[in-house]
Amino acid sequence: MEKKKIVTLMLGTILLSGVCTESYGQKKHLKDAFAGKFYIGTALNQGQITGRDAASIQVVKEDFSAIVAENCMKIESIQPQEGVFNFDLADQFVEFGEKNGLFITGHTLMWHSQVPAWFFKDSQGNEVTKEVLIERMKKHITTLVTRYKGRVKGWDVVNEAIEDDGSYRKSRFFNILGEDFIKLAFQFAHEADPSAELYYNDYSMANPGKRKGVVAMVKMLKEAGLRIDAVGMQCHIGLDYPSLTEFEASMEAFAAAGVKVMITEMDLTVLPMPNQRVGADVSANFEYQKKQNPYAEGLPDSVNAIFEKRYSDFFGLFLKHQDYVTRVTVWGVNDGMSWRNGWPVRGRTDYPLLFDRANKPKPIVNKLIQQAANYSKKK
Repeated sequence: MEKKKIVTLMLGTILLSGVCTESYGQKKHLKDAFAGKFYIGTALNQGQITGRDAASIQVVKEDFSAIVAENCMKIESIQPQEGVFNFDLADQFVEFGEKNGLFITGHTLMWHSQVPAWFFKDSQGNEVTKEVLIERMKKHITTLVTRYKGRVKGWDVVNEAIEDDGSYRKSRFFNILGEDFIKLAFQFAHEADPSAELYYNDYSMANPGKRKGVVAMVKMLKEAGLRIDAVGMQCHIGLDYPSLTEFEASMEAFAAAGVKVMITEMDLTVLPMPNQRVGADVSANFEYQKKQNPYAEGLPDSVNAIFEKRYSDFFGLFLKHQDYVTRVTVWGVNDGMSWRNGWPVRGRTDYPLLFDRANKPKPIVNKLIQQAANYSKKK
């Protein structure tokens, strides 16, 4: 009997030890490590939204606290033909977020890319008048935002409308309506769901010219009495660009303009860029050359060390400014599904995200978790 008691006590101690390790030891998942600081988000593609990609969906459930749709809420997906709305995939996306208690962001209401040609043409094929374009904008935004009223918590209202020099992009929206297209987009979105947060989202935000232009746009919206809650800084970065100093300067400038800051679309390419001036312009396309695909067989330890430091340095900025950083979203779940593999050169092998092609966390994940824990202790 004595031996049985000893064995029972030993087993109990082991089990209790396991519980203590889980409860009081290091946190194992990103969303837990950064809880109370900012949301950790990811973009979902069609396979994940429909449930076909069960492995990466498990990663989403375990490690992320926020989601954004990669493509299914863009104009060409929602309204491919005038008056013909397709909400099937968007409905599944929102339902997934609700079921799993995730912060849901809608992306994007107005963008010059991935918008069908009919949006700017009349029945004779001529450019539409201002009045027609305004009506189409209002119908599209109102229909989409109203459908998910109270469910989608925030919307990327306007995407990529400022050039690197701070001027407005001469998109078809701008050419027809001028800067009013931005005001109207925010107005229509707010009217459709007054409780939803509203964002402006853009790339190359560390660029001083773009920084100045975005700050001016934020002030213009506020002076017009329109709601804008945050600026989304697309974080498509490389091993040696952009400058941390310039990136932080933009974060501080946007916060000083009276809005929160979100880090959106984050990925860290390890591959050479044929031309860094393209920013994150999806239309950029360069011819494949073998020298531009140096890590097809795997990433060398020396490069991975730089990769990890770069991620850590940026997360250090986000933690430092967590008083106004509300969300950090990586653009995809694992390396295999990243757009970086095919942009701006098709057929390359890149390693830009936090989880590898087998959906396993890279060593950087635990390092970021520890970084968050250490930052909390310092405070």
